[in-house]
Amino acid sequence: MADRSYGKVTLIGAGPGAADLITLRGARILALADVVLYDALVTPDMLALCPQAVKIPVGKRSGQRSTAQLEINEKLIACAREYKQVVRLKGGDPMMFGRADEELRALEAHGIEVEIVPGITAALAAAAAAKQPLTKRGIARSVAFFTSATAPGQPEQTTLPDCDTIVQYMGGREAITTAERLLAQGRSPDTPVVIVESCSLPEQRIAHLTLGGLRQGIETCTGPVLVMIGDALGART
Repeated sequence: MADRSYGKVTLIGAGPGAADLITLRGARILALADVVLYDALVTPDMLALCPQAVKIPVGKRSGQRSTAQLEINEKLIACAREYKQVVRLKGGDPMMFGRADEELRALEAHGIEVEIVPGITAALAAAAAAKQPLTKRGIARSVAFFTSATAPGQPEQTTLPDCDTIVQYMGGREAITTAERLLAQGRSPDTPVVIVESCSLPEQRIAHLTLGGLRQGIETCTGPVLVMIGDALGART
């Protein structure tokens, strides 16, 4: 049962970046929020949807200094004590590599009411941007999403998913390692690869190559990178 001495916290998925890709429900709740704790990848255009709210950056960005998760949890609880409507605005979808479990456990331990509003996760937005379906009749009917990032003290994952199409989140730094592991697992060097950087934003870039080419690395990227691999990503014939 929710503790009524606290406000309500809503975890909202901001989607891949473009402000008009947030859900209608997410935009509506943002417009009513008293305070918004937002990720580093949330754009100014997205924050413009909540001009009335106090805005607190709690940047979570791969490879860069960011707010520790424990500190974010504590800020959420403190805001729920002070405000009636609290929003935790996350890039993509809160339930996909969004560390929602840690925030939910912290909030639930205090009896704080929580709602989750899903967002468009990067893999689906990237497939749409590249016009490359992740599944294809007769070629691919299974998809796996993965990341090489691990929690502190946990062993690195060395075996990659065995699905028709695999999508690596935050894959820019790991491109060579990913390619080498997939080749070692028996994937063909001719397997199509699509790389999408800064998906849905004006600076979006899309590159088509092969798994053998991925083993040579990719050019330096400044935005978030998604790597999609599989035969479904080949050119339409």
